[in-house]
Amino acid sequence: MSEIKDDLRYTEDHEWVKIDDDDESVAWIGVTDYAQSQLGDVVMVEVPSVGDDVGAGDAIGTIESPKSVSDLFSPVTGEVVAVNEALEDSPELLNEAPYTDGWIVQIKMSDLGELDGLMDAEAYAAHVEKANEG
Repeated sequence: MSEIKDDLRYTEDHEWVKIDDDDESVAWIGVTDYAQSQLGDVVMVEVPSVGDDVGAGDAIGTIESPKSVSDLFSPVTGEVVAVNEALEDSPELLNEAPYTDGWIVQIKMSDLGELDGLMDAEAYAAHVEKANEG
C-alpha cells in the first residue's frame, strides 16, 4: 500500500499539497507515493520558473520515466516562489522521498480557499483504492 500522509491535501491527479509552517499562504507541492510508484524510475523532471503565475489545474511541468511522460498539475492558483533545483541532477528523489526531498515546487497562493476543494488523506486513500480496482 502506498504511503498517504495525514497532514497533506491531495488532488485527483496524485499531487500533494503541504502548507508551509512559517507562511500559510505558501503551498509545497509534489507527487504522491502512489504516483511515483506508478511512474517507475523518474529520469527527468521539468518544472516552471520562479516568478511564473499558475492557475489551479494548469499543467506546470512534466515528469518523465522510462514508462511515460506525465504532466504535473498545479493544485492551487498563485506565483511560483521556489523550485526544487536538486531534481535537475537527482530526479530519483521523487522515487526515494516523494514527501520530503522530492518536493517539486512552492507556490504563494492567491486564494487559500482553493485548499477546501482538495482531498484529505481519507478521501485520497479511497481515491487510490478506486483507481487500483479499475
